[in-house]
Amino acid sequence: MADNDFLRTSPDEIRLLASRGELAERVGAAAGDERRRLRASVFEIAQPVVFWNLTRALELKRGHYRCATAVHRLEDQCLDRFHDDMDAVVADVLRNARVPITSLEGWIRGRLTHATVDGYRRRRSERGALQRPRVPRWLATALGENPVLLALAVDILDFVGTDTAVGPDTWPIARWAERRVATGADAATAPRVVARETEVVLSAMRRRPGWYADYVERPLGRKRPLAIPLPRFSSENGAELPVDLALRQQESDPMLWRAALAVAAIDSGIADGEVPEAVVAAVVSVVFDGEPWSAGPDAVDRILAAVTAR
Repeated sequence: MADNDFLRTSPDEIRLLASRGELAERVGAAAGDERRRLRASVFEIAQPVVFWNLTRALELKRGHYRCATAVHRLEDQCLDRFHDDMDAVVADVLRNARVPITSLEGWIRGRLTHATVDGYRRRRSERGALQRPRVPRWLATALGENPVLLALAVDILDFVGTDTAVGPDTWPIARWAERRVATGADAATAPRVVARETEVVLSAMRRRPGWYADYVERPLGRKRPLAIPLPRFSSENGAELPVDLALRQQESDPMLWRAALAVAAIDSGIADGEVPEAVVAAVVSVVFDGEPWSAGPDAVDRILAAVTAR
């Protein structure tokens, strides 16, 4: 096969390379567009294997029955997990397909667990989290060898390294409480009990500040925040912005109040035909540069005027 043939790399050509034991070597020697084409074709081959042999079972286990029907029906977080698994599987193929492979799909299916677990551990390591969450001896002693607190400590160490977004309460207390309820705990008190015990475990972890910073704070800080949409606003006809009372009172939450004004200004700028990326960058720069903005019918207009003046 001539080198020029790879300008049109197809899944069948990928399978041929794999059958010769040359796929990983070819990818290693490729660069730029050719490498991207090779990767795209491997992705095309691997996608149905990953979805039907891994993702579908996981989504059914979570009770996400719609997500389990097709890739295009995966919800946002489920789709993120699927893409993480796809990245891990494709990387595994491109790295390890060095022997003759009769059926590439079958080879991928046989390595799904290894590839995705390895990918999961790599992502945890990139965040600075422990690859295999375990309670160190000093922490177990500090927690009095209490099995409930030890299990919660593992949950905390696991959570900081997962792909799950951080919500407004940081720790997924509700989910942990639901698990307790499933084993017989009282539903009315479980959330309060879990929240209290979480603080006990965190306090014990903080006894070694360096360890806590490395394995809890650092990976937690690298997790993405949960996207929570802010309310939309309008300043049409000079009417006062219909902002929620909490957002209009700078004293109660000034940063959230500024964020509300920023959303309104961004909406207005985009509606006027501004480039979204440019107006977002400019508005954020103006609204959060320390200048005090007061609520009122011209708040958004003043922000946009400041953006224009820069």
